[in-house]
Amino acid sequence: MELFLAFCLLLLFYAISKLCKLAYQKRDQRCYMLSYQCHKAAEDRKLDTGSCAKIVLRNSSLGIEEYRFLLKTMVSSGIGEETYCPRNVIEGREESATLMDALSEVDDVIFDTLDKLFAKTGISPSDIDIIVASVSLFSPAPSLTARVINRYKMGKDIKAFNLSGMGCSASVVAVDLVKQLFKTYRNSFAIVVSTESIGPNWYSGKEKSMMLSNILFRTGGCSMLLTNNIALKEKALLELTCAVRTHIGSDHEAYSSCIQVEDDLGNRGFRLTRDLPRAGAKALTMNLRVLLPKVLPLSEMLRYKISYCRNKITKRSKGIAGPGLNLKSGIDHFCVHPGGRAIIDEVGKSLALNDHDLEPARMALYRCVNTPTGGLWYVLGYMEAKKRLKKGDRILMISLGAGFECNNCVWKVMKDSEDKNVWKDCIDHYPPNTFANPFSEKFDWINDESMRFARREDYVPKICI
Repeated sequence: MELFLAFCLLLLFYAISKLCKLAYQKRDQRCYMLSYQCHKAAEDRKLDTGSCAKIVLRNSSLGIEEYRFLLKTMVSSGIGEETYCPRNVIEGREESATLMDALSEVDDVIFDTLDKLFAKTGISPSDIDIIVASVSLFSPAPSLTARVINRYKMGKDIKAFNLSGMGCSASVVAVDLVKQLFKTYRNSFAIVVSTESIGPNWYSGKEKSMMLSNILFRTGGCSMLLTNNIALKEKALLELTCAVRTHIGSDHEAYSSCIQVEDDLGNRGFRLTRDLPRAGAKALTMNLRVLLPKVLPLSEMLRYKISYCRNKITKRSKGIAGPGLNLKSGIDHFCVHPGGRAIIDEVGKSLALNDHDLEPARMALYRCVNTPTGGLWYVLGYMEAKKRLKKGDRILMISLGAGFECNNCVWKVMKDSEDKNVWKDCIDHYPPNTFANPFSEKFDWINDESMRFARREDYVPKICI
């Protein structure tokens, strides 16, 4: 009897120790966002309708068909008049960018956002334990994190990581990396800086699939302050509850759908192929199959399974729009990557989202365009500035990027938030009453079939009006 009792006590002790260990590990997996800061470029770098057309015109290798393609794309892009361009492009040096141009572009974003982030939170740079920089098309030596450490005189034991080549979804990868590191480094502070080097990667050739990047990519970026210190929970804006990363690079079409290459004449640029929407849809579907069961209530998953089986038996599943799941049973807001009008519309259609759900992404595209790795945070900023974020809400953040990758995560809002952040000077004017694109009126002549036979000297004056 005594032996049996001892065995039971030992078993009970083992169970308690396991539960304590799990609870301790769970505590170490906390990842809070204390604050974030998006970049707004100087007014002398603003790219309005006329400026954009003149930049396009500087490429003397283009003919009327290429101009027709570019101007039509501008009209249908969903882009407004408030975007910003790299300084070397504004100054007409897109074909002769220097190393200093590249460094200046990323320094402007990184140091501006970090200065404001440290001032806003009161956290000293010397308190930072982890730093992650994500810039896809620029990897200097010393590294970008080394430039930050040098400028702010950070500690010698800081853990620094540089991510490159991951495209528009790199900031979610960076956040997930921080979350994994938090399992080892307790009570730590981490900063993530996400931007892109657009100026030195401006495409100067005439291949249509590579000219798209000149229209869709603009200057911008963001810095975030994260911690796993539970004592700072009350000060946090968001808590990361789930992150799922999907990589389908083994599929050659997906791998090649969004890739940096040289054209036949040696002009370097970023090619966006027709396989891109298909790759995005495939990666998103695979990702959500893993992520949604983690965030949606069990009742919704059971309802979906029963409905799926019933539709399969009755052959009614064909033609049903959306994922079949009621995503709003576990998600309150959708932070969709503003990669372009087609991407936003396709994600909205796939997930059965309405105009209210997609408004933040569309407005970020209209005002900021796709600022690669920093784009998602302008979308989040719009939600915050519009006072949409309430304590307890959950945000699904959807990002797509080169590789091909789909990296999604879910944040829990820790407190009511209404900071107008980078949108403070214009949020009251959004959404605008009309999305009429100035290109439509100014360059409608480009659709005249008679212009197909025009000479360059005939249409150049029309573009320069």
